[in-house]
Amino acid sequence: MSAEDTNAGTTAATPLANRVAGAPISWGVCEVPGWGHQLEPGTVLREMRELGLAATEFGPDGFLPDAPEDKSSTLAGFGLKAVGQFVPVVLHDPAHDPLPEVERAMAGLVAARASTVVIAAATGQAGYDARPELDDSGWSTLLGNLDRITGAAAGRGLVATLHPHVGTMIESGEETARVLDGSRIGLCLDTGHLLIGGGDPVAVARRHPERIAHVHLKDVRTDWARRVRDGEATYTEAVAGGMYVPLGRGDVDIAAIVSALEGGGYRGWYVLEQDTILTGPADADPARDVRASLEHLLSVADETGEMGT
Repeated sequence: MSAEDTNAGTTAATPLANRVAGAPISWGVCEVPGWGHQLEPGTVLREMRELGLAATEFGPDGFLPDAPEDKSSTLAGFGLKAVGQFVPVVLHDPAHDPLPEVERAMAGLVAARASTVVIAAATGQAGYDARPELDDSGWSTLLGNLDRITGAAAGRGLVATLHPHVGTMIESGEETARVLDGSRIGLCLDTGHLLIGGGDPVAVARRHPERIAHVHLKDVRTDWARRVRDGEATYTEAVAGGMYVPLGRGDVDIAAIVSALEGGGYRGWYVLEQDTILTGPADADPARDVRASLEHLLSVADETGEMGT
């Protein structure tokens, strides 16, 4: 199944308001060791549903039960659908086969009737504060593995997407363009990570609507993004310092992106995903920021005529 198939499929008549999903990282739940206080799944999923979100991504390994069927039943217990899963895997090392890791994730996605596997090109190191450079051999291996994953996902009825992500092997606009030119995989347009990495998410939405199969909507402050690009702050420091803000309060043109995507035929999910670090159980209410993002997105959709019926 291609990105074009997803955009032209059974979701064509689904209003945008019914295509908004959550992500546990907006509640501070992250795969990085020492990231911050980790909330219990019940708290996160209950608050998602109370906000009116229709679905969620799985979150990191260990957040939901390991057994595929148990993942699905846990979400169903909170009235949530499954959208996909963020799967960071090493793609550039010829001595490492990423497919078994991705296959395990896809088993859970199939069981939960999710649509998308979201791949990130992991460095092989912990965290997102540093990364090596890819040589030509590494690029060839990475692109080949993306095509293998794309085929394996299609064989299971899923869409594979590549997520440009700060601190991974694919983070910048140039690197994203090389992936689009050199592989068949769909794109997960992450509006925050792409901007932090020096890319232009509005331009990507306008130029490549046929390749975008999944969307992570983020808003960021460019002052912090610039410090990360210039090496003045690590990614973790920037997140803790407030680089991510609710939609409409940062420097990403959310309205232009939504208009370009919907006008280009996108009918997939919009995942509200603001990377958050919680310092403890008494920290600021993460659901408040997700609510603000949801309200802004629905307002943008209404103003641009993309709300649907």
